[in-house]
Amino acid sequence: MSMQIARGRWIVWLSLLVAMVFQIMPLPSIVEPWRPDWVLLVIFYWAMALPHRYNILTAWILGVLLDILLGAHLGIRAFAISLAVYVVVLHFQRLRNFPMWQQALMMSTLVCLYHLLVFWLQFVVNVASFEFNIFLPVISSLFIWPWVFWILRRIRRIYKVR
Repeated sequence: MSMQIARGRWIVWLSLLVAMVFQIMPLPSIVEPWRPDWVLLVIFYWAMALPHRYNILTAWILGVLLDILLGAHLGIRAFAISLAVYVVVLHFQRLRNFPMWQQALMMSTLVCLYHLLVFWLQFVVNVASFEFNIFLPVISSLFIWPWVFWILRRIRRIYKVR
C-alpha cells in the first residue's frame, strides 16, 4: 500500500515538473504572449482532485520556484498562485460538479485573477505599465483546460493516485 502512495505522489510531482518546463520553455515571439499558464492549470487540477494533499503550501512552493526560474521578485507569483489555489481549494466540491465548459470559465477567471495580482504586485514593487496582452494567457488557458483536465484525470486513474 505504501508503495502505491509513494508512486502516486511521484506522478503528481512529475506532472508539476513537466508543467514547470512547459512554463519556461522558449517559444516564438508571435506565440509567446498566448502561452497558457501550465503550472497554474496543473496545480488547479491537483488541488481540485486531491485538496487534502496538494493545496496552498504546494502552490506557494511552485510559485517560489517559478519566481526563481523567471528571475522575478521573490514571492510575487508565489502569493498570486497561492491565492488562486485557495479559491480552488475553498470551492473544490462545487468545481468538481460543474460541467466542463463552466469549469473552463472558472479556471480562466482564476488565471485572470492571477495575472492581475502579478501585475499589481509588480506595479507596487517597481514601475510596471499595463498592457492588454496580459489577458492573452487567460484566453489560451480557457481552451487548454479541458485537455489538461482530461489528461491528468486519465493519469490519475491509470496510476491510482490518491
